[in-house]
Amino acid sequence: MMADDTEHQNRTNGAEANPEAAQAAVQNAGADAEALAGAIAERDEFKDRLLRTMAEMENLRRRTEREVADARTYAVTNFARDMLNAADNIRRALESVPAEARTSAEGAFKGLIEGIELTERDLAKTLERHGVKVVEPHGQRFDPNRHQAMFEVPNTEVPNGTVVQVVQTGYVIGDRTLRPALVGVSKGGPKPDAGKDKPADAA
Repeated sequence: MMADDTEHQNRTNGAEANPEAAQAAVQNAGADAEALAGAIAERDEFKDRLLRTMAEMENLRRRTEREVADARTYAVTNFARDMLNAADNIRRALESVPAEARTSAEGAFKGLIEGIELTERDLAKTLERHGVKVVEPHGQRFDPNRHQAMFEVPNTEVPNGTVVQVVQTGYVIGDRTLRPALVGVSKGGPKPDAGKDKPADAA
């Protein structure tokens, strides 16, 4: 008889001679299996929690980046809106000078006009540097998100709902309307082309 068979027979004989030891061994094996199953379940739970936490952190990172970008773009909104009054007043000052007087201006008067024009250009560049752009809606399809209709103008030559007159300049900051342009809209013309529905009025 080989050594393995002898060892197996000895174990069998020992188990038959001591049934309590055999029962304890079976119980220990069952406890070990239960502990292993518990450890595996706990590992899976921790893994699931880790994956959830990582996903939440990624969502938080993206949301924070978006909020920071929005804050950077729109932080000057209130200030820029207040500055539009200054831009309007500068434009009114220039428009109050008749075209003939402007072309024939000399000396200090000419210098005053040029200074006002320079101030207007610098203000426009400063606003644009901070993301504020002028809305140029003339000839565009009326867009209620960017324009505010003040009146209708009978005009059969342009499609219905076309901006034909700008009363007050509008501005956008980023993708948002800072101030809608006050406009006059055509009526009585042909129906607008559906393919040209989307306005492109932000310059």
